[in-house]
Amino acid sequence: MIIIIKKKRLAGILAVSAMVALAAAAVFFGMKIIKGGSVSTSADGSWGLSFQEEGRAPAGNATAEYLAEYDGYYAGSSREKTIYLTFDAGYENGYTAGILDVLKKHRVEAAFFLVGNYIEKSPELVRRMVKEGHLVGNHTYSHPDMSEIAAEDAFREELTRLEKAYKRVTGKEMKKYYRPPQGKYSEENLKMAKKMGYKTIFWSLAYVDWYESDQPTREEAMEKLIPRTHPGAIVLLHSTSRTNGEILDELITKWKEMGYEFKSLEELK
Repeated sequence: MIIIIKKKRLAGILAVSAMVALAAAAVFFGMKIIKGGSVSTSADGSWGLSFQEEGRAPAGNATAEYLAEYDGYYAGSSREKTIYLTFDAGYENGYTAGILDVLKKHRVEAAFFLVGNYIEKSPELVRRMVKEGHLVGNHTYSHPDMSEIAAEDAFREELTRLEKAYKRVTGKEMKKYYRPPQGKYSEENLKMAKKMGYKTIFWSLAYVDWYESDQPTREEAMEKLIPRTHPGAIVLLHSTSRTNGEILDELITKWKEMGYEFKSLEELK
C-alpha cells in the first residue's frame, strides 16, 4: 500500500517532529524551552553533562558563557592541556592522608571542597591541606539542596558559617570558591554567590565514585576517566572513595604521560 502525503500536510508533520526533537533534547540536557522555539542557555536544578566526543569538553546543561556572567565555571580553556583537580568531602573516610601524600609526591595543587562536619571533625587534615598549598573551597556548612534556598540570608548563612569554621581551624580567611552540594543550583544562587564575591565551580569530568558500599574497580574508574579527559578539565573526585585513593598515583602519572599539567582553580580564566 502506498500512502500519499500532500506537501502542506508533510510540512506540518515535519514541523511537529522538529519541535518534539527539540523538546527531547531540552529534557536530555536539562534545559528549558522558551518562546520562539529556542533553547535556553541556562538551567536551574542539577548540573549535568553530555559527553559527545572523546578527548573534547562535554556540553553542560548551562553554557560556559552563561556561567561566566555569574563568575561560574565548569571547565577552563580548551586550548590548554590543563587539569584542575578537585575533591569533594562531606566527611573523612580514612583516605585523605594518602591522597595528600600522592599530591605531594607529584607536586600537584588540588582543591578540596569541604562541609562543616569535615572541618569540625578533621581539623588536622584541613590544616595540612592549607600548609601543602591546596585550596580549601566552600561546599556549604550543612550540605543542603541549595536550589531550594531562595532567601538571600539563608544562602549567605550556609557559606559564612563554613567560613567561620575554617578560620577557627586555620586562622585564615577562606578563599572565595564555592561548589553547590550535588551540583544543585538556581540562577538566584549564582547571583547570590557572585554578590558574596564567590566563584561557583562545577565540573567537566567526574564518575560515580561516592557509594561507599559499591566502589568501582580500578579498571572501571580508569575506563571512565581517561577517555573523557580533555583540555581545561575541572575534575571532580570524592576523597571518601577507596578506589580514588588507590588509583590516584597511577591516574596522575597517566595524565602527565598524556601531556597534561595541573593548575590551581586560582589560575582559571
